[in-house]
Amino acid sequence: MKILILGGGGREHAMGKKLLEDDHSIHLYFYPGNGGTSTIGKNIENHYTVLDLVLFAKKNVIDITIVGSEFFLLEGIVDIFQNFGLKIVGPHYLAAKLEGNRIFSKSFMKKYGIRTPKYHIFSCYEKAINFLKKNENSISIAIKTNGIAAGKGVILSHNQNDAIKALKNIMIKKKFGKSGNQIIIEEFLQGKESSIISLFNGKDIIPFLSAKDYKKIGENETGLNTGGMGSIVPNPYMTNSIWIDFKKNILEPTLEGLIMEKLTFFGFLYFGLMIAYNKVYLLEYNTRIGDPEAQTLFPLMKSNFLNIIQSSFQHKEISIDWKKLCSCCVVLSSRGYPEKYESGKIIEGLNSLKEPFYIAGAEIKQKKWMTSSGRVLNIVGIGNTIQEARKKAYEKVQKVKFENLYFRKDIGL
Repeated sequence: MKILILGGGGREHAMGKKLLEDDHSIHLYFYPGNGGTSTIGKNIENHYTVLDLVLFAKKNVIDITIVGSEFFLLEGIVDIFQNFGLKIVGPHYLAAKLEGNRIFSKSFMKKYGIRTPKYHIFSCYEKAINFLKKNENSISIAIKTNGIAAGKGVILSHNQNDAIKALKNIMIKKKFGKSGNQIIIEEFLQGKESSIISLFNGKDIIPFLSAKDYKKIGENETGLNTGGMGSIVPNPYMTNSIWIDFKKNILEPTLEGLIMEKLTFFGFLYFGLMIAYNKVYLLEYNTRIGDPEAQTLFPLMKSNFLNIIQSSFQHKEISIDWKKLCSCCVVLSSRGYPEKYESGKIIEGLNSLKEPFYIAGAEIKQKKWMTSSGRVLNIVGIGNTIQEARKKAYEKVQKVKFENLYFRKDIGL
C-alpha cells in the first residue's frame, strides 16, 4: 500500500505515524513534508504543481492520497486527481469553499438554519468603518477575512480603536493579501470554544471525540491568533446536553445542506464551535483535520485508520473506537511566532523523547535537529484525566531545549 500525504506540519506527521502504527507495511510519501515525516517515509523534493503531483501519483502507483493542508484543497486538487482516476481523501473545489470562502460558508449556514453568530459582510473599507461608528456600543466584535489566512485571519477587537486598526491592516494594508478584499464583522460571543472533527463519507457525518484548541499566542487566550498553540481531548465543556444541541442544530442541518447542495465528498469536516448561553454556535467549517487537534486525537484512536479510509472508498459503514483516555498537546514554537522569528536553532533532547510527539517545523542538518518554522514541535501527554495528561506533557516539554523556545504554560488548565 502506497499513501501520499499532502502537507508539511505536525498534523501530517501524526497522520503518518498512526497509519504506520496500524500497518507497518505501508509506504508513505509526503509533499512537502518536514524533518519528522522524512524519518517515517519519503519527502518529495523540489516544488511540485498539482499536475506534477498527479504525474507523481500515477508514476509511483499511489493507492490513496490524503490532503492535510487547506492550500491544496483550494487549488482544486481533489477534482483534478479524481479526473485522472486517482483515489484522494478531501472535498472537491466547491465543497472546499465551505472553508476557503467565509461568505459562502455563512450563506450556507443561514440557508439551512445552522446556528451561527450574527454577522455583516463588507467589500468597502469606508462602509465597514461607518458601520463601526454607528454601532460603537458593540464593544467586542470578531473581524474575519473572507479567504483563508493560515489560521490567522480572525481578529477579536474589544474597542473601536482596535477594530478600526484591524480593518485598516486587513483592507488597506492588505496584511492577509486578497483574503481581506471582503470581510465579515461578526457578533462576539463570550464562551468556550470546541472543535469537532468528523469524517464525511457522502451519506453520514461521523464525529470524532471533542477537542479544545488554544488559538492565541499568549496565556489566558491573549495576543495574536496562531495556527494553534495546543489542544486537549476530550473537551470538558462538551457535556451531554451540548452534544445533543450540536447534533440537532449544527450537524444534522449541515448534513442536509451538503446533500441538497451536492457538496458531498469523502473526507474530513471540522466544526469550529463556540459554547455560549448553554447553546452551541458554529463559527466556521474546515474541510480537513485540524492542527493541533489531530496530534491530540490520533494517539487516542483505537480503530485502524487505514481501514476507516478504505471502508469509505468501499461504501461500507464506518464506526470509530476510541481509548477511554485523555490527551494534551503542547506546541513548542520559535519566539516571535506568529510574526517574525528566527529559524536554524539546534534542538536538544529530541532523540530521547518518548512517544507520542510530532515534528511540526524542524529538519535534520548534519545529523542535528534544527528549527525550521514558527511552530516547531508538538509534545503530547496521555492520561486517565486531562490533569494527568497535562502533567505528562509538560514533563516531556522540560526535556526539550532550543534557543528562543516559547510555549504556553496554561494548556489544559
